[in-house]
Amino acid sequence: MVSRPWQRLSPAGRVLLPLGVVAGGLGVVFLGGVSSGILPNLWSWVYEALSDNLPLLRFVVAATAVLLFTVPTAFVIIYLEMKVIALQNLRLGPNRQGPWGVLASTLHGFKVLAKEDFTPTGADVPVFTLAPVVVYLASVMSFLVIPFAPGLFAQDMNLALLYFFAVGGLGVVGLMMAGWSSFNKYSLLGALRAAAQIISYEIPLTLSVVGVVMLAGTLSLNTIVHQQSGSFLDWYVFRQPLAAVIFFIAATAEGNRTPFDLTEADSEIVAGFATEYSGMRFGFFFFAEYVNVFILSALTVTLFLGGWNAPLDLTPVWQALGAHPGAIDLGGLGVGLLIALLVVPPILTVLLALPFWMLFTRLRFWQALGIGFLCFNALVGAAVLIWAAFSFDAVMGLLWFLGKTYVFVVIFVWMRATLPRVRIDQLMGFAWKWLLPASLANLFVTALAILVIAQVRG
Repeated sequence: MVSRPWQRLSPAGRVLLPLGVVAGGLGVVFLGGVSSGILPNLWSWVYEALSDNLPLLRFVVAATAVLLFTVPTAFVIIYLEMKVIALQNLRLGPNRQGPWGVLASTLHGFKVLAKEDFTPTGADVPVFTLAPVVVYLASVMSFLVIPFAPGLFAQDMNLALLYFFAVGGLGVVGLMMAGWSSFNKYSLLGALRAAAQIISYEIPLTLSVVGVVMLAGTLSLNTIVHQQSGSFLDWYVFRQPLAAVIFFIAATAEGNRTPFDLTEADSEIVAGFATEYSGMRFGFFFFAEYVNVFILSALTVTLFLGGWNAPLDLTPVWQALGAHPGAIDLGGLGVGLLIALLVVPPILTVLLALPFWMLFTRLRFWQALGIGFLCFNALVGAAVLIWAAFSFDAVMGLLWFLGKTYVFVVIFVWMRATLPRVRIDQLMGFAWKWLLPASLANLFVTALAILVIAQVRG
């Protein structure tokens, strides 16, 4: 008897009905708790417990935020890579899954989840299983010390830069685990290449930032960003141009990106360390690579391009014009604001829908209304974002930080579309014969310049 009404429900009804029952039950529990006085006492107990364990709560929130940030970041960069490379090849790229193909990378992620998780015969199963986890966690843990905006970071350490290089170096351990445990000669060759490449380029990568550390006098990434505040002339890229170039080249090799992607060269060793992997375990390697692209771009911005700092401080201009959005008191508008919220959205939705309805004759009016509603929400979201950006320093800093970071992400993608892969002997020779001497020379010149300037000022 119960199954027949349930079968008659539409898919939307089958989703909304249980949600309605749950919401009704929660409402009854809430009203009962308020009337009996249990809920206020429970809330006060929860508040006291959270206040007593604030560091633990902050750690849980920061770890959850970092884990939730990594996968969407990988999806965005994957879509960006497919679209940019397609445009550079005079193709359209993804254009079927969602508007402009924006869901293509998400569907690729679901496709990886649907694949069979195969373990080859002869593999060391525990090591084979843990290898992608080690590689992915090395990338995720690097997020903890990256300052995204003023006050928006997981952990501010005095040795943040040292922590970054220490944790980031764990990725090569995971690659060696994957290559050795796969029981495949191509996987082992890719792992050995990864070890040789990453260890070789780790030295100039680390030495290139020593000049920045000497100028800043600290290893805290948050403090390094603060010392670049002001205008773009205060950024360390103008004081350490050679270090910035060395860092970017070495970071490209560290991230196994073209033209230094010898660890998974498909024309030579199939897929390198990932040859025997499939399913979600391959997905971990796949996501870790794109997360590393974002991390290396973010660290480049943090060390050399001012982090979240804007190129110019426009706050005095906004204050002089009297147009600072933070000065708007939304609460003082009262009933007028409530009426506007009820009347303006339908009117704007219809006005935005009319051009689409008149220009595209095949569109029905309700379809045009849907497009108008989406346009209205986009405009409201943009207006709220602009208001929040000029009202809160953290929002403005986050926008500047992400904008600079994704410029470098696009450069990484651009390099993949244009540059050929180098030979392994050219790769190693370039690190030891060119980057290492250049980084040492930059280090000595920086130290000498600091001594000379201190002597002149003294």
